[in-house]
Amino acid sequence: MKKLSHINSTGKAEMVDVSEKEITIRTAEAYAEVKVSKEIFDAIKNNEIKKGDVLAIAKFAGIQAAKKTSELIPLCHNIFISKIDLELKLNSNKKTIEIKSYAKTTAQTGIEMEALTAVSVAALTIYDMCKAIDKSMVINEIKLLSKTGGKSGNYTKRNTR
Repeated sequence: MKKLSHINSTGKAEMVDVSEKEITIRTAEAYAEVKVSKEIFDAIKNNEIKKGDVLAIAKFAGIQAAKKTSELIPLCHNIFISKIDLELKLNSNKKTIEIKSYAKTTAQTGIEMEALTAVSVAALTIYDMCKAIDKSMVINEIKLLSKTGGKSGNYTKRNTR
């Protein structure tokens, strides 16, 4: 079994010391989707949600959340984000909003948590903006798509569907 780096010799949780790690360019991509009713889908598509432009606001919410990741995840390092961007697309066949994030840093530790936080908060923002119409929305498929850089190397999620 792989040793967990967030556990010290006495079994207590601790923040990992990354001071000895090499500074490298690191990237991460994450994904989430929000399944909505046809009524919500059409309202978003036609920009008829009373709270405003759902896709634009969710994008900015995701960017802001990525910048606050170390304040939300207890043992996560505060790293400089060189780039964070989100892409939100309406999928009319599935009645979903598909959210992808891309994050980049030059740091001693990875940026996966920032990419995952970005899509998670963007999805929650969509839910918040549309809940007055229908609360049955479902947030699905929050996952890391890929990462590059660092000691553990590159990762690309295999298609498991």
